[in-house]
Amino acid sequence: MTAPGSGGAAASKPSSRAPAPSTAWRERVGDDEARRHEEYARLFERLQQAKSRRFGNGRALHRKQVLALRARLEVPAGLPAHARHGLFAAPGAHDAWIRLSNGGTDRAPDRRPDVRGFAIKVLGVDGPGALDGARTDCQDFLLINHEAFAFPDSRDFVGLVSAAAGGPLALIGWLARRYGPIGALGRVAHLRRVFGRPFAGFAASAFHSAAPIACGPYAARVRLVPAPANGPASRGADWKADVAGRLAKAPLQYELQLQFFVDEAATPIEDASVNWPQDVAPYVTVGRLTIAAAADDPEFERRIEDAVFDPWRALAQHRPLGEVMRARRAVYYASQRTRGAAGG
Repeated sequence: MTAPGSGGAAASKPSSRAPAPSTAWRERVGDDEARRHEEYARLFERLQQAKSRRFGNGRALHRKQVLALRARLEVPAGLPAHARHGLFAAPGAHDAWIRLSNGGTDRAPDRRPDVRGFAIKVLGVDGPGALDGARTDCQDFLLINHEAFAFPDSRDFVGLVSAAAGGPLALIGWLARRYGPIGALGRVAHLRRVFGRPFAGFAASAFHSAAPIACGPYAARVRLVPAPANGPASRGADWKADVAGRLAKAPLQYELQLQFFVDEAATPIEDASVNWPQDVAPYVTVGRLTIAAAADDPEFERRIEDAVFDPWRALAQHRPLGEVMRARRAVYYASQRTRGAAGG
């Protein structure tokens, strides 16, 4: 589930007056959550089946894979104590798989406005997992090119996606019923701003978890920031060619960063529409991701297309937090099962 919000990708400037990261975060699970999330899973299952009849077997969301890549994640020494948990507990290097994607339910042209996804599967991990404590051999990060979600929780996002699948008239009808005629106009304008924001390409854009994960006893959001050496914003709309062309000249590098919870007012766990302020909660670099070359390997591309990328494929030390992430657990599993990848 990848409903975006708004905001730029300016680099964080830590303030000496910023409060220290806190472990006083809490999740609030609603009494109706389990029922609602199962309903969402069934809804997305039906949507996915309909789209698969049209486009071939695939995911409910982020159906169009732009590029599959191999990468290397290096965790440096000397991280602050609050960051040294799970994957970042000790310095080291890990191989990783990358799946770049367009976020929609269709296999649409790259020129169409959309959410863009940057999924990372860090390999060579071993520890108790976020899914019921079973051990995991990977740590997945699912990032989008927006800092926050368009809605506080999953309710309206699910309604939006379901309505949009029926076409523009169905979407307008849902917005009018949900927000009233005047409110619907405001939501349409907001969605146009969000989805119409120019995309700089996968090499020059920052990507965000938008919702938090645990970092040991702390909570944090994740960001991936491109190195200036990756080059300027793309002027085209063929994202695969753009990345491959840059990799033909030099590796691409990114900084993996964490932004830590400080208090419920500024950095809420359950409201995914709030963009945590960087002057209050500055980002901390915890790794460097390097993509050395384009894979140019059809078999590897098929393997990544068939693989599972899921924020709940994670160490228990990095379990996803908040209602949006809990909804994704049910919806992503249903999507994996529907396309025959639940064990992937």
